[in-house]
Parts: sequence; structure tokens; C-alpha cells
Amino acid sequence: MSQNKSNDKFHVAIIGGGAAGFFAALSVKQHFPFAKVTIFEKSNKVLQKVKVSGGGRCNLTHACFENKELSKYYPRGENYLRKAFDQFNTSSTIEWFKKRGVELETLNDNCIFPKSNSSQTIIDCFENEAKKLKIDVLIQKPIVRITKNENGFELKSLEEIFLVDKIIVTTGGHPKLSNFDWISRLNHEIIHPVPSLFTFNMPKNPVSELMGIVVENATVKVESTKLIANGPLLITHWGMSGPAILKLSAWGARILEEKKYDFAILVNWLNNLKDEEVLQILEKFAEQNQEKKLVTFNPFNLSKRLWTFLLQKSEINEENRWKELSKKSLNKLINNLINDRYPVKGKTTFKEEFVTAGGVSLANINVKTMESKVLPGLFFAGEILDIDGITGGFNFQAAWTTGWIAGKNVLSEN
Repeated sequence: MSQNKSNDKFHVAIIGGGAAGFFAALSVKQHFPFAKVTIFEKSNKVLQKVKVSGGGRCNLTHACFENKELSKYYPRGENYLRKAFDQFNTSSTIEWFKKRGVELETLNDNCIFPKSNSSQTIIDCFENEAKKLKIDVLIQKPIVRITKNENGFELKSLEEIFLVDKIIVTTGGHPKLSNFDWISRLNHEIIHPVPSLFTFNMPKNPVSELMGIVVENATVKVESTKLIANGPLLITHWGMSGPAILKLSAWGARILEEKKYDFAILVNWLNNLKDEEVLQILEKFAEQNQEKKLVTFNPFNLSKRLWTFLLQKSEINEENRWKELSKKSLNKLINNLINDRYPVKGKTTFKEEFVTAGGVSLANINVKTMESKVLPGLFFAGEILDIDGITGGFNFQAAWTTGWIAGKNVLSEN
């Protein structure tokens, strides 16, 4: 076994070569140029989540510029992040990337992407900065044990022991509690991890025949709970996805896990319209289009395939004319438009982009520095913490914020 320690400068180890890891490493060098910084990545590639995020486009952050409002997008960590955003927030992120030549673009839904529309732009930015600042990046170097000694820490990999002064752990979220054992052994409390962002499986449900249809504004409620979300809804070949579903999965992560992912949702295809409003619209439309076929004309701008599906589900002959619509059929149609029930059995997670609720308890971490209250000299950043956001760039923003704060404080005299 070899032992590695820099004798002439402070050595900071970053465990995990993802978004938070690189951002933390760059923050260390920004604030402490004299420090030796090494990123330890267990796999053979770094920044993999950055690469695949946003369909390979990398949704960097979200155009929400009020810290209090921004923190509300986090089912876990809202109050904690509100304080952290006072140090580094959305405006800070935009400025950081622009200073390094990355042009950004804000879309209609307020999601912010690189103008190149490619995550490779962000990867290149990080890797170029790391090279320029002489940050060592070691791949296929899993750290299996951390030991505190009188001068700092010993990091044990499979073949070597590294002696370092400070550590920032940025290994991301993990789906299993056992993945946190090495942190538990350092006397940190781990909040049990459960999936946070996932789609809803609806095995053999006829709605899957509509795969590919997107309803831009739908409201979805989990039956017998207070969980409700709205936004675009995508029908897939296995069930339902899209921002409305992903928001529900995030806010309901623990509730849905307790239900073993066996529950029902109620879909309002017309977003927030109520039954009285829908009744008035349909009665007026029927009056004005008496001789028109139901299948050909609908007043809600729904796709023809979805409209036909809802007519059939309401046991209405789509070839009938509007004047032939009975009161009973009208009521059934209204119910399926605004209270459409679908059983859910199971979930699908995005393997490369998985996000978990749970991780290192925020009670163990000083929000001003990201340093452990349990073991001084050990810092945390990113999804390893019990922090997660809904879809839309919020999880990356938490990674940038916590990584920057950890890097800024890792060698400070606090």
C-alpha cells in the first residue's frame, strides 16, 4: 500500500465526481488557490448525471430569483435551503456559468439550459476549469473507509491509503440504506432513502393506447390524500409521466412508498375547471353545435384521440350529434373530464437520473458551512444530504449551492 500526502499544502479530498463534487472542488480552488484538491470517483466516468439530465440537455437551474420562493420547490430541505440560498442562489449560478463563457437560455417553463442545448457544454466547462486549476481527478477510486487521525483523515481505497486534511462527501443519492453504512459508521444519522422522482405504472390500462399524448395543463390528485399537482401530463406505454406526475411523486415520496406504490389518481384533464363551469361550457357548446358530431367537435382543445377515449369511457357513441347528448351521458362525461380515476400499481424510476428522498440528516450539518456537527473537517454537499427538489432544475441548484458553500468553508477557521 502506498500513502499519499502533500507536505507543502492543505489537501482537500472530494469523494464523488458528480455535479456537487466538481462544483465543490472548483469552489475550494476559487477560495483557497493554494490547496491541493483531489476528486475521487468510484466509476470510470465523471459527471454522468449531468450528461443524461434533461434528456441530454442539462436543466441547470430554474428562473426563480426569490430565495424564499425557490426553497418552496423542495419537499425535503425547504427551511435549510432558504438559509443556504442567502449565500448562493439562482442568480449566483447564472453569473458563475456566464463568467466561464457558458451562454444560458430560459425556456417558457422557466427552466434554464445551456444555449447549446447540450449537457456536454457543462461537462466541458467543469473539466476545463478543473484542468486549469490543477484539480486531480481519479476515476475508479472508490473510497471504502474514512478514518479520523490527529492531523486530518485517512481515506482507504481498494489499493491505497490517502492522507488528507479535509473531506467533502458528494457521492449523490442512494436507493438503499446499506449504501450509507460507511457514513453511519462515522456516527451520522441517515434518513431512510426512498425514490423521489418516478412515473406511475398502470398495467394493462387502456389509457396506454394514447401513448405520446401530452396534456399541457392537467391537475392530478392522489385519491384519499391531500397530494395534488398540476402541469404537463404525458401518457406513456406504461402509464403516466410528465411534470404533473413527477411533482406528485416528489411531494408524495414517503406516502406513496408506505402505500407500496398501490394507489389511485384522479385526473382533471381541464386543469382546475370545476363541474359547474364544465357543465356550462358543454351546454353552451351543444346548443351552438347541435348538428355536429361529438367526435369531431370538442370545446376544450383536447387531442382528438384523448377526446374520443373519454367519450368511449363515458359510454357515449362518438358518432352521435351534440343534440343527442343525454343528461346522464353529460354528467358521466363531465366526471371523466375532471375526475378521471386511474389505479396505479408500481413505479418507474429514471435509473441514470434517480433522485431520492433521504440521506444524511440535515440536523447533523451546519447550514452556514456544510460541515458536519458530528465530525469536524468532514463536509457534505449535493444529494447525499436529505434534500431533494421537484423536477425543473432544482436538484442541480441544490448541488451548486451546497457544493459552493462547502468549498468556500472547507479550510476556513470557523
